Formats: sequence, structure tokens, C-alpha cells
Amino acid sequence: MREEKPKNELPIASVDDAKDYVIRVLDHPAGVEAAQWNALLDAQPSAMPFMRHEYLLAMHESGSATTPTGWTPQFLTVEQDGQLIAACALYLKDHSYGEYVFDWAWADAYQRHGLRYYPKLLGAVPFTPVPGPRLLARDAQGRAVLLRAIEQIATQAKLSSAHLLFMDEADRAAAEAAGWMLRSTVQFHWQQREPEPYADFADFLASMQREKRKKIQQERRKVVDAGVTFNWLEGRAISEDDWDYFYRCYSITYREHRSTPYLSRDFFARMASTMPENWMMVLARRNGERVAASLIGIDRAVGNGNGNGSAFGRYWGATEHIPCLHFAACYYEPLAWCIANNMRRFEGGAQGEHKMARGLLPVQTWSAHWLAHPQFAQAVAEFLQREGSGIESYMDELNERRPFKAA
Repeated sequence: MREEKPKNELPIASVDDAKDYVIRVLDHPAGVEAAQWNALLDAQPSAMPFMRHEYLLAMHESGSATTPTGWTPQFLTVEQDGQLIAACALYLKDHSYGEYVFDWAWADAYQRHGLRYYPKLLGAVPFTPVPGPRLLARDAQGRAVLLRAIEQIATQAKLSSAHLLFMDEADRAAAEAAGWMLRSTVQFHWQQREPEPYADFADFLASMQREKRKKIQQERRKVVDAGVTFNWLEGRAISEDDWDYFYRCYSITYREHRSTPYLSRDFFARMASTMPENWMMVLARRNGERVAASLIGIDRAVGNGNGNGSAFGRYWGATEHIPCLHFAACYYEPLAWCIANNMRRFEGGAQGEHKMARGLLPVQTWSAHWLAHPQFAQAVAEFLQREGSGIESYMDELNERRPFKAA
């Protein structure tokens, strides 16, 4: 006879093929064994460092993504014979900040009709718009069980909706098969040239149209003429003082936009301690003094579908205003580093059509949405169909304006 289920176990009576599974909802990332979570992540074809247990735990324990900030953990795990076979980082959200897929209009429509949109259930990496696996499972059946469990959690808690953001292709296929509504947005990514990789940044520039190449050369020259030099620091070569300076820059960027930083200094301290190999910092100096910093996430893993590795533009800031320094620190130096380090891809973050003129090309990203209210679900489905047609047209328009020479 099985022991009585603990309170955080979820009965899945509606899932016929789940009778041998133990499904839990946990209110803290530490409730999942790190080694098992990371092993499950590493089995995904699109594994990336921002879904690692260390990253999610740092978000929580640093106070960056917790209930007081509107991110209440509801980590979903599926076990079979004592082994973790599927999992999903879920959060109860009472707002839509820090998501980069915008549903404020949906929340407003609910409110105007006297309905409550928040809290909602969200499967995402807090403050991190990087595509990757959200449904950690070893096969399609495991993803299907996760999706049905998410629906049941939302239904039992009488939540308005559930959402999965910046999914990979396997998650997208599973969500579509489960009847979830799909939504696409556009990001801009750089890809290393194939089959003959760029030899250096100059080779990369030579592949671009003359007008675009000239603009980049002018922007870089302005920075050089201002007396700025750059250093690339990786991993444990980034000192605590460097991290302190970066955080000062990061905070300035938010302050300039009349906002408050999402991430605490303690979060970055935890990254330096538990995931140092996943960070590269670009430091800009003038007259020997630091004037700006940008932080790049890196994944050198081979065999995870990312070729020789990927890099991810994350944060930046400056303590002096120098024309074109942002472009140099956030795009040109990271791209030069990627080429020098044989990286296959550089992701420039959310939005930003200006990135295209700097060699980053449009890529569609995907989210999936489940709404409990039938009439609102129908209205949102119709909206997403119209929005999706617009995104397709936008992608076609962007691809006609590619900055590279014709092949």
C-alpha cells in the first residue's frame, strides 16, 4: 500500500496515463535536488544555462524573484520510481513585469469585465527572455503530463490562465498538441557563418553591405577616438570589484529609465560563486578608468544542439556618456569575442530592430497560453491569429532588408 500523499502532491485523476507518477508542486527551488534537475535539463536538445538549478535558486534566495516581488514559486515535478522524469519552473504572478511577452491588454480586458486576471500561472525564467526548454522532460509523453498538470493546478486554484514563455521547438509542439494557444514575437540573433566561419571581426564586416559596414566602422571609430579601450574577462577572472562596478552600471541603466533594477547585487554574487563559467564581462576604459560594462551569458557546451556554444547579451550600463559606446560594448565587442572563441550564436535579447543593422537577424520566438474562461479564450485566440499574421508579414519585411551582401 502506498503511503498517504504529502500536501504538496497533486492528484492527477484526470490524467489516465499518470497513475504511476508522483506529481508535486513545490514552493521553493531547493525542494528539487539540483543534480536531478540539471541532469534533466542537460538531456534537452536546447539546454541553456539560465534554466540551471543554480540560476533559478539564485533568483529566489537573492530576493529577486520571490513572493514580495510578485514571483511565488510553484515548481512542478514528476517522479516515477523515485526518479525525476519531468519538471517545470512555475510561478504565481500578480503582475506581468519582467516577462517580455506582453499581456497587459488581456489583464485590462478582464478587469473591465469585472473578472480577475491575476494571479496567473507562469512557466518562465524570471527576467530572462532567452529561448530554451521550459518543459523539462525526456519525451513527448512527459511534456504532455506536465501540460495537463499545469492546467489542473490552474483549474483547482481558480486561476485565470497559464503561460509558457520563450519555449523551444519541442515545447512548442507539445503545447500545440495539447490545444494551447501559440504566440510569436521577434528577437534578433547573430549566427556564425557556415560552412566557412568568419575568421575575425574584419571578415564579418567584409560580408556586410557597404552602407552597413561603413556605419559600423564609423561608430567604432568614434569610440576609439574618444580614447576607449576594452577588456574581455571570463569566469573567475572577473573580480568582486569588477562585479561591484558592473552592478553600479546596471543600476544606472534602470535609473535612467526611471525604474528599479529587477536583480539584486546578491544575485550576481551568487552567479560569480556558483556559475562563473557562464559569464563574460566587457569592461570599457578611458585613461585607465572604467567607464562602462556589459555582461554576456555564455554556454560553451558542445552536443546540446548549440554547436560550439552560444552567447547571450544580458545587461549593460555606463558611468560616462560616450557616443556609440553602447553599440561597441553590447554588440561589436561581444561579436568579436564570439568569433575569436568559435561561438556559433549570439542572442541580442528582447526586441530591438536596430540590432539588424549590426548583423543580428530576425528570429521568431514562441510562447503558449491557456485561458480558463471560454469566451476570453476565444477572443484571445482570434487576436493571436491576427497578431500572428502581422508577425509573419513583419518577418518577411525584415528578411528583405538583411544587412549582408547577396550570396
